[in-house]
Order: sequence, then C-alpha cells, then structure tokens
Amino acid sequence: MKKKFGKTVLELLEGDITEMKTDAIVNAANSHLKHGGGVAGAIVKKGGQTIQEESDVWVKVWGGEVAVGSCAITSGGALPARYVIHAVGPRMGEGDEDEKLRKATLSSLKMADQRQLRSIAFPAVSTGIFGYPMDRCAVIMLETARDYIREGTRIEHVIFCLWGKEAYTVFEKTFKTL
Repeated sequence: MKKKFGKTVLELLEGDITEMKTDAIVNAANSHLKHGGGVAGAIVKKGGQTIQEESDVWVKVWGGEVAVGSCAITSGGALPARYVIHAVGPRMGEGDEDEKLRKATLSSLKMADQRQLRSIAFPAVSTGIFGYPMDRCAVIMLETARDYIREGTRIEHVIFCLWGKEAYTVFEKTFKTL
C-alpha cells in the first residue's frame, strides 16, 4: 500500500526489515545500543558484528547512552541497506511515551535527510519487549512521517516494514486515514 505526499512515497510492507534494499533501515534500539534480541538482534545477526562495534562507539560519544527519542547511525555491515539508524524508543510506563516515540521517528527522518539518504525503512518501534501498543505506534509513527514529508524532505521513499500480518493490518487501518 502506497501514498504519495509531494515527491515522497510513503509505503507499508509486510516483511523482514533486514532484507530491505533501502539507503537506511531503522533499528528499534535501547539506550545502550546493545543489540541482543528482537529487531536489533536480527539486524546484527544478518549485518555482522561491525554494527555492534560501531554502536559501542556512539554510546561512548553520547556519554554512556543515547537518550530516548534520539538516534545514532552506523553502517549496514553486510545488510542490503547501507546504514542502520538506531532509534531509541520509549518503554511503556516510563512516562510521556507518545512524545518520545514521535521524537524517535522524527530524529530518524532528520538523520536520513542530514546524510542525504533517499530511502528509509522503519519497523514498529517499541512494540516488542518495550510493550508499546501497536495501534498507538501506528498513529504516532505514520502521522509523524506524513507531517515531516509534507514540510519538505529530500527523502524519496519512506517505508514501514512490518513483521507479520497482525502488525501490517493495524498499520494499514491508520494508513488509510492519512
């Protein structure tokens, strides 16, 4: 499913984000950028240990952790994507989760623009072990991406690559309202 806003295509796909041939994929990261499980674990497993090593450098630069709502960028290692943008999303119960997820989405889009990337693929950030509700995630992330695109961007293609039919269906419902 696709929609065009200006010169940018916003698209929903069901699939494996580690297989995306975009300039960047987004990793749903923790603040220490330790990529052990979930999307992060799959990215390092397929992309190689260099992604973790580069992440460790970012953590040192940021003084021990990357703030929730912020992001860091590494190479894509052996992945088809050239880069991985590590977006630190909120954990449910920590407070102000919706705004933190909005900021994580926005900071990833801005990072892609700063690096002059043309395509980026997002997962459903924070919906795994961080416990963020899928329906709220769809609204926050899709509306943030749409609004960013409308303001003007060099990014030509923003994809939400969702793992499983259930996640895709939830995002599809919100996507139709954009």
